[in-house]
Amino acid sequence: MGEDLADLTPITPDGQLGPADQHPGIRDQEYRRRRHAVTAPVRGHQVGDPAPLVSYTESEHATWRAAHAALVAAHEGRVCPEVLAAREEARLPPDHVPQLSEVGARLRSLTGFDFTPAGGPVRNRRFLGALAEGYFHAAQYVRHPAMPLYTPEPDIIHDVFGHGAHLASPWFADLYRLVGAAAARAVSEDTLDLIGRVYWFSLEYGVVADRRGVRAYGAALLSSYGELRRLRLAEIRGWDIADIARTSYRTFGYQPVLFGVRSLDHLADALHEFLNDVDEDTGARLGLPTTGP
Repeated sequence: MGEDLADLTPITPDGQLGPADQHPGIRDQEYRRRRHAVTAPVRGHQVGDPAPLVSYTESEHATWRAAHAALVAAHEGRVCPEVLAAREEARLPPDHVPQLSEVGARLRSLTGFDFTPAGGPVRNRRFLGALAEGYFHAAQYVRHPAMPLYTPEPDIIHDVFGHGAHLASPWFADLYRLVGAAAARAVSEDTLDLIGRVYWFSLEYGVVADRRGVRAYGAALLSSYGELRRLRLAEIRGWDIADIARTSYRTFGYQPVLFGVRSLDHLADALHEFLNDVDEDTGARLGLPTTGP
């Protein structure tokens, strides 16, 4: 039997699909050594510690420039106008990879948010909980130069270009803090996972679906050229917490299922309704299985 498309991810610049471990960002050992050199200085750092400066190469600056230009073009007509306005407020440089402190200083002046560096994958309790304190964990490494428009793992383009647009907006920043406050109250991993799924299908991969069509607002979509151009091919379901809680998501590749709200006001109402009341009994009320504390 052939490979399940759900297990595949783009591995070439022209969008050819293959196993994630064949992506050059994972397969190229020289690139992996460079990535390790960038991430090693922040392993073990405390949330809020200053991000170390990175001396980016011309190749990395070129990758940022290519991604920035392609994404700005892809946003037109595919991204909510409110998000486009926030992206402009963030003032993300088009010509060089920014330092986290460079963009963070602008965000602090707008919303009080800042970036804190991530040396690798960050567990839900730390990642989501830091949002309550106004910190977003961001990678500092740049995706592989052969694939400027897609990476299977979050990099600085995803974190700064995607989430930087959100965190320049007081409206979106309040929703991030709302997620963080709910995560900080969570006791069990099950409740934390539930909050994480709602975050994933909204602030990462959310869309507005109305009579005018489908437009992205989620940060992962804002930084994913291929997904923006194929939004019409995804299965768009209406916003439903129980459905979201039971839906598997992919940490690499394109998301086959997205959840649409009617408007950004609908999003705010839905997140407040869920996150203000979520507790250790919410999963049971939704009929979800438990894995223990």
